[in-house]
Amino acid sequence: MNRVYEQITYIFDPIQNWWEREKMHRTVAAALVVFFIGALILIELKRMGIVVPLVDRFISTSHFAAIGAAFTVVLILEVISLIFTLPCSFSRAVAKQFELLALIMLRNAFKELSKFPEPIAFSGNEQAVLYIVSDCFGAVAIFGLLGLFYLIQKQAPDTPLPAAELFAFVAAKKAISLLLLASFTVMGVRSLILSLLGIPHTDFLFDFYTLLIIADVLVVLISQCFQPGFYAIFRNSGFALSTVMVRIALTTPPLFNLALGIAAIIFAITLNFVCLKLFKTPPHRSH
Repeated sequence: MNRVYEQITYIFDPIQNWWEREKMHRTVAAALVVFFIGALILIELKRMGIVVPLVDRFISTSHFAAIGAAFTVVLILEVISLIFTLPCSFSRAVAKQFELLALIMLRNAFKELSKFPEPIAFSGNEQAVLYIVSDCFGAVAIFGLLGLFYLIQKQAPDTPLPAAELFAFVAAKKAISLLLLASFTVMGVRSLILSLLGIPHTDFLFDFYTLLIIADVLVVLISQCFQPGFYAIFRNSGFALSTVMVRIALTTPPLFNLALGIAAIIFAITLNFVCLKLFKTPPHRSH
C-alpha cells in the first residue's frame, strides 16, 4: 500500500504546486480581467447589432451580465482550490466551503442585477432588490462568522498522527481529490458542450456539490481507519454535516438560503468551540 500512497502523492503534489504558485495566480487574475473586458465588448457589439448570428444567442444585452459571468469564473476557480484543500484538515476544508458559500451569494446578487433594465431602475424590480439585499447581507454575515471560526481554530492544539499514518491518511484524501478534479473537468466540459448546442441542462456546479457531499462522507469513513475514537468520528462527522447544510442552502431560494447558510456556519463554530473548550485533550488524536 505504501507504493500506492507514494504514486498518488507523486501525481497530486505537482498539480497542486502548479495551481497554487504565485505566477499562476497572477496569470489567472490577468486572464479574468481580459475575460471581463471582452464580455463587455461583446455585449456592447450585440447592442449595436453587429455580432455574428452564430454566437448572438450566447450573449446578453445587459452589461451587468458580464459581472455575473466574471463571478461565475471566480467561483469555478475557487471550487478547484477547494478540491486541492480537501487533503488538509477537516476544519480547513470546511472553512473553504464556507468561503465558497459567501462567494456564491455574491454571485447570486450579481445575477439578479443582470435582470435589471438599463438605465437601472427600482420600479418593477422590487423583488430583485430584496434578493440582492438578502444575498449581500448573507455573504457579509458568513464572511464575519468565518473570521470567528478561524479565530477559534487558531487555538486548537496541534495533534498530528504518527508520520506513517498521517502520510497514508493524506494520500487517501489526495486520491479523492484527484477523482473530484477529473469529475469536475468532465462535468464542466459536458456543460460547455450542451450550452453550445443549446440543450437545456442544470448548472454543473450544483451537480458537482452533490459529489462533494459524497466525498465528505467518504473522507469521514476513511478517517475511521486512522482515527477510530469517538471524539474524532463525532467531530469529523459534524463538520461533514455542516457542509451538507451548505449544499442544501445553495439549492434553496433567497432568504431561506441566508437562514440555512448562517445556521450551518454557526453549527460549525459551535462544534469547533465545544471540541476545543470541553475536550482540550482529545481522547484520541484528531487531524
